Amino acid sequence: MPVVPLTSFQALWDIREEWERLLRASPANTLFLTPYWQQVWWENFGHGRQVAGFCLRNGTELVALAALSRQDDKITFLGNPDTFDYNDFMVLPGHEEAFFGALLDHLDQSEADGLKLVSLRESSPTLQRLPDLARSREYQVEIEREDVAPGIALPATWDEYLEGLSKKDRHELRRKFRRLEGETNWRWYALRDSAQVMPRLPDFFRLMRQSRPDKADFLTPQREQFFTRMAQRTAEQGVLCLAFMEIDGKSVAASFCFDYGDARLLYNSGNDPEYSYYSVGLLLHALCLRDAIEQGKKYFDFLRGPEPYKYHLGGQDHILYQMVVKRN
Repeated sequence: MPVVPLTSFQALWDIREEWERLLRASPANTLFLTPYWQQVWWENFGHGRQVAGFCLRNGTELVALAALSRQDDKITFLGNPDTFDYNDFMVLPGHEEAFFGALLDHLDQSEADGLKLVSLRESSPTLQRLPDLARSREYQVEIEREDVAPGIALPATWDEYLEGLSKKDRHELRRKFRRLEGETNWRWYALRDSAQVMPRLPDFFRLMRQSRPDKADFLTPQREQFFTRMAQRTAEQGVLCLAFMEIDGKSVAASFCFDYGDARLLYNSGNDPEYSYYSVGLLLHALCLRDAIEQGKKYFDFLRGPEPYKYHLGGQDHILYQMVVKRN
């Protein structure tokens, strides 16, 4: 099968329609591997890196795509764990052997020190196929647990969801909703259209910064620009769901979600600590989850990180790994 080098993002972008078809057919299918997500990331964070990827074709059909970049002597995926919860190669089932062989040939020819692959889901074919093949070629392979990404399979109804929680978590969630409903004038809503979303991003950034010091530190000007551009693009693609909760007309919590395929992804959030008595952050997440059930979604993905609220809402851990392949 011919291997086609991809040495600029424009070369990747030129095959974006094929890329999207391949992604949908690949086990790695995720929002973070879409052309529009990777384009916005590259425009914001690609400085100092060189695209060093390739694609594999069976005749004219695109059967595998490695969106890789090189910085100094290390080859990595496009993207990083700060902004990509999942990453991987896009390979059409049945072409794994040819692809991973081509990947190691690519590494041989690159003269790079090694390959660092982060944010691989526990079900990734890369974890299953690449290590033995790389070791057979006398590469060293190191695999480490990187993080967790809790999520929950969604039932058909909210009542079924509540029954699936532990007795303690179900009682606490109902109690918190009763307190909010009994003591405040509140409402929640979700914005999807870019004309509605973009003017409200300053409110989201304010709540994100207020919620925790580490989130305030995370939200550098460069990352704020990334969020802004990504909000615009994902709203245009029809996948953004930016939810707010208000009490007495004031925005007190926000959840930045995406609807991709049959899942809703909770990407980031913020809340006003002055309203923590009402558990506004957790309850808005629960409302987004309830809405996902009503929209017929099958999975609610809390994404990267072991924050306690994810488990109170029924999240079950899925492990993320990183793999380093390097020369002996």
